[in-house]
Amino acid sequence: MKKEEAGGVSEVKKKRKRKEIAVYGNYRSYYGYRINHELEEDPRMKVLKKEWFEGKDCLDIGCNSGLITITIAKKFNCRSMLGIDIDHDRVEDAFWQLKKIVRMDSAKKMSLKACKSTVSERENGVEDSTNAPLNEKDEEKRGKLRDCSASKERDLFDIVSFQQENFVQSRNPSPNTHYDTILCLSVTKWIHLNWGDDGLITLFSKVWRILQPGGIFVLEPQPWDSYYKNRLVSETTAMNYRSIKLHPDCFQEILLDKIGFRMVEDISSKLTDSKTGFNRPMLAFYK
Repeated sequence: MKKEEAGGVSEVKKKRKRKEIAVYGNYRSYYGYRINHELEEDPRMKVLKKEWFEGKDCLDIGCNSGLITITIAKKFNCRSMLGIDIDHDRVEDAFWQLKKIVRMDSAKKMSLKACKSTVSERENGVEDSTNAPLNEKDEEKRGKLRDCSASKERDLFDIVSFQQENFVQSRNPSPNTHYDTILCLSVTKWIHLNWGDDGLITLFSKVWRILQPGGIFVLEPQPWDSYYKNRLVSETTAMNYRSIKLHPDCFQEILLDKIGFRMVEDISSKLTDSKTGFNRPMLAFYK
């Protein structure tokens, strides 16, 4: 490594002494940086299609604290959703997030159940004897009852799981391991900086092998100019930054012509409300 780069790495470490250093992009408060607080959900949810996930086995590579992983599984009714991350602490955060959401859902269901019991008593005691038309409040209560009876959803604990794993360097999965949809959202830069071009090709090749025929690979690559900002987080990233030949604007060609995906859909145009600095392309590759 050049002296100026070595000095640069050292200087960056000094400046960040009191700040969090995320060599793999494993920021503790990533979703706090990414999502505007006034928004109810991640803007990327608007461009993801239900048919990619409903009743499907799904994998999220680099899930961080698992927020979008859980949201997708819950909103689109996945058959299964596995989130993996290189950082044990982020995986622990994801489990905590899952427990919190399940607890909140359980409290909501208990409330609806109590409501159902109360409304049933009133209907049996009043409505059946008078045969009077329902007013607006009665209609609203009936609607809540329908929601309650219709919500025979599987427990999220049965659908969502998390595990620590370095996807690039882990052993090849068993021949029986396959997924219908695989997500890789804002992860490629960190794989690229830490494992170079070889690591990037390993990522794409592994995704191809474990994706079912007709499956979807949803990719959100970071732009090349963002690599520069993070090139000095470690000596490895500084060295790899100088040797990278495959820039993000080549990824589409690599996945179609080299890896073998048959087509790509650019879903970026429908993406709105992204926070400044997170206006990144979103691409869906079809196997």
